Amino acid sequence: MRTVPGSNAPYQRTSVMTHTAWVPPEWAEAAEDVLSDLAERHPSRTIVLFPRPHEADGLDATVEVDAFPVGDSRQVCTETIRINLNGRRALAPASVIQPLLLPDLPVFLRWRGVPPFGDPAFESLVDVVDRLIVDSTEWLDVPAPYEQFGTIFERVVVSDIAWARTSRWRVQLASLWPGIDAVQRIRVTGTAAQAQLLAGWLRSRLRRELELEHAPAERLEGVELDGKPAPFPPGDPPSPADLLSDELDRFERDRIYEAAVGAATG
Repeated sequence: MRTVPGSNAPYQRTSVMTHTAWVPPEWAEAAEDVLSDLAERHPSRTIVLFPRPHEADGLDATVEVDAFPVGDSRQVCTETIRINLNGRRALAPASVIQPLLLPDLPVFLRWRGVPPFGDPAFESLVDVVDRLIVDSTEWLDVPAPYEQFGTIFERVVVSDIAWARTSRWRVQLASLWPGIDAVQRIRVTGTAAQAQLLAGWLRSRLRRELELEHAPAERLEGVELDGKPAPFPPGDPPSPADLLSDELDRFERDRIYEAAVGAATG
C-alpha cells in the first residue's frame, strides 16, 4: 500500500486484466477518448500500441499512472503504457508486449479498423491474447471481411462492438415471436455492419434466407419487417466506453454472434 503524491489517501495497484489496443494513426484520437473513460471502470494494465511502419526502426514508450478514489480512504492505481512501434518493430508486436503481461490475468486486444488477416503483426497478437475485440462498423465493404473473420473463431474468443450495438433491437425483435416467423424481408436503417449482422442473426435464427435492404445512417435508427416498422426498443444506446466496458466483462464465445456472421456471408 502506498500514498498518492500530493494526497494522504493510500492507493493499491489493482489490475483485473491486461488490456492491449492496436491503434493506427487514424484511430489515435478516438482510442484515447474511450480509454480515458474506461480506466476507472476496469483497473488494468493498458498497453496501447501505435504502429509506425514507415518510421526508422526502433521503439519508444511512455508510462502513465492514474489513481481513482474507492470509498473515503483508498485509491485504486492503474497503468497505461503507450508504445510507438517504429519500422520493423511494427511487424512483431507480440514480442514487445509479452514481457509486460500480468501473470495469471486475461489479456484483451482491441483492434481498431479491419484486421489484416494473415499479416504477421495481427497473427502474432492473436496467438498471445485471450480475447479479440473489434468494431466492424469501422470496416469497409462488409459483409466481405466477415468471411475471413470467421476463420479465427476457433483460435481466439471474439467480440464485435457493432454486434453489441444491436442488442436492444435483437431483444425487441425476438419479443415479436412467433409473428416474425414468416418474415421475408428486413430493412435496417443504420450502419452497414448493423444491417448485415441483424439480417445474419435473423437468418440464423429462422434457418432460411432473408432479403436485406439497407438504408445508410450513422447509428441504428429503425428496423422494418416486410415493410412494417418494428417497435423502437426502450432506453438509450450505450456510449462507446460502455460498450467496450461490457465486452471486457465477457470471457466465453458468443455462438449466436458467430452464427450471425456466418449467415451474413451466406
